[in-house]
Amino acid sequence: MATARFKNNKSQAALEFLTTYGWAFLVILIMIGTLAYFGILSPSKLLPNRCNFGSEFQCLDYQIGATTFKIRLKNNVGEPMDVSSLSVSTESTTAYTCTTPPANPTGWKSGEIKELAWSGCSGGGIIAGEKGKVLITLRYNTVASGSGYAKEVKGEVFSTVI
Repeated sequence: MATARFKNNKSQAALEFLTTYGWAFLVILIMIGTLAYFGILSPSKLLPNRCNFGSEFQCLDYQIGATTFKIRLKNNVGEPMDVSSLSVSTESTTAYTCTTPPANPTGWKSGEIKELAWSGCSGGGIIAGEKGKVLITLRYNTVASGSGYAKEVKGEVFSTVI
């Protein structure tokens, strides 16, 4: 009789041990689900807005809209230049296209500020109210060197889409 009672105590202790850890595991899962629901586990929402370009251009202001993209750049090349092409894209698998790109600036003087605006933009995973990243590729050449010596600079804008 004593051995049967001892076996029941062991199995009861094991069951209580597993039940306690099961409840703790359930509480942890509920906490993680709650944090994910309220966006705490989404680091992109916590990151600040930013505009990064090479040293050739200074990014002064930017705006990502649901259908527009605007950026103000300052020429830091040190001499006048001509822009041969401007393109925008995103890291998304769907293409980010704009129906109306800005005119390529020519005779852009050193230290001069230009506003470039794209309109009719769609795709690329850009959703109003969320953070979005637009990649910009700008090909230019200095007026003195001519179009045979084109250079390329890439930049990115990471901001809340309005």
